[in-house]
Amino acid sequence: MSIARRVPNVEPAAPTLLRGGRLLDPSTGLDSPGDLFIVDGRIEHVGDRLESTPDGAEVMDCTGLIVSPGFIDVHCHLREPGREDVETVATGARAAAAGGFTAICAMPNTSPVTDNQAAVGFIVRQAQLANAARVYPIGAISVGQMGEKLAEFGEMVGAGAVALSDDGKPVVSAQLMRTALEYARTFNVPVIDHCEEPTLADGGAMNEGIVSARLGLKGIPAEAEEIMAIRDILLARRTGGHVHLAHMSTRGSVELIRWGKERGINVTAEVCPHHISLTEERVLGYDTNAKMNPPLRTAADVEALREAVADGTIDVVATDHAPHHYDEKEREFADAPNGIVGLETALAVVVTNLVVPGLISWSTLVDRMACTPARIFHLPGGTLRRGTVADITVFDPDAEWTVDPTTFLSKGRNTPYAGMALRGRNRCTIVEGRIVYRASVT
Repeated sequence: MSIARRVPNVEPAAPTLLRGGRLLDPSTGLDSPGDLFIVDGRIEHVGDRLESTPDGAEVMDCTGLIVSPGFIDVHCHLREPGREDVETVATGARAAAAGGFTAICAMPNTSPVTDNQAAVGFIVRQAQLANAARVYPIGAISVGQMGEKLAEFGEMVGAGAVALSDDGKPVVSAQLMRTALEYARTFNVPVIDHCEEPTLADGGAMNEGIVSARLGLKGIPAEAEEIMAIRDILLARRTGGHVHLAHMSTRGSVELIRWGKERGINVTAEVCPHHISLTEERVLGYDTNAKMNPPLRTAADVEALREAVADGTIDVVATDHAPHHYDEKEREFADAPNGIVGLETALAVVVTNLVVPGLISWSTLVDRMACTPARIFHLPGGTLRRGTVADITVFDPDAEWTVDPTTFLSKGRNTPYAGMALRGRNRCTIVEGRIVYRASVT
């Protein structure tokens, strides 16, 4: 059955007129200059310039800006409950809004694990209090993420979970994964897997190859990801369930996903901005902000992932936003935790590395970051169609800026992009007609 995704109950926003922007919506084929008018949290008009300003409307001049469906991040870590010193639902939601995301999906590897109805409900309530980007909980596949017993999918979906995942831990048991895919079909939600064969990846700190040998670090071979990717694809074929492969990083995985899609298997996949912009060479200085799982791979992998985003083999771009405390990252490389923050740099990294070189169009960017995430996760938004919820991102495609982590709204500062010049920046984020973020333009 299909579960409706309810939006928070909030006070109606004042009418807002976005004037003169480039209206870009791949879901409807819209790409033209014009006006967009919002009333009571819904899109009332989209298209030609309005002859006059509606009474009482706030007018925003969007000349030179792109007005698109709000970006949706289907993979982030908000750390609450358990590690509120690192991130909270509120700080993560505000960071998301700053990055142009109107909605984000929170992974369940919290403490305690989000593996039951009450835990899901807690995330939903914290998100409503944050009053920023929407936050949709992802429930755990297994109780405690232990990989032994299925969590209660029905209760979690009923409480607001939009997908199931043990992310951070692979589902090692093929039988458990098969059962999860069969069970999740009942609720029309995807099962997200962290593809990692644990015996191959055990103790690894970076990609296995020449660079890891040179640095004396134990590597993680590409096959650790690919073995689990093909297993999940085959199980999706067997069950008819929807498997979503998280943070793909190798060219072999791309080939396997393409194989599955060509055969009509219900497989979707995501890639992170860091995996289409950085290679294993970034680890040469032992910078722990370049340590992540899956690890940064080779230039050939980056090229294959970029091509996969362009041709649709990779369905969505997702951040895998993973904040860590400064002290945790200031360890020996092998002992430091995996992960980087990404909500506030994702748009610019994709623009700089895919759009600017001409590898994808602006329309493709919006599709991979807004329209397709909404469609495959069955979420509100993802379109500028008249009458739909006004979840909107307004961004400057030409803005050039230098990444300064001290300005992040996230509590996390662990980014490999510090000091890097990027292009493309969010200017305004609107959720259900409410402006939840507006950049100060100097």
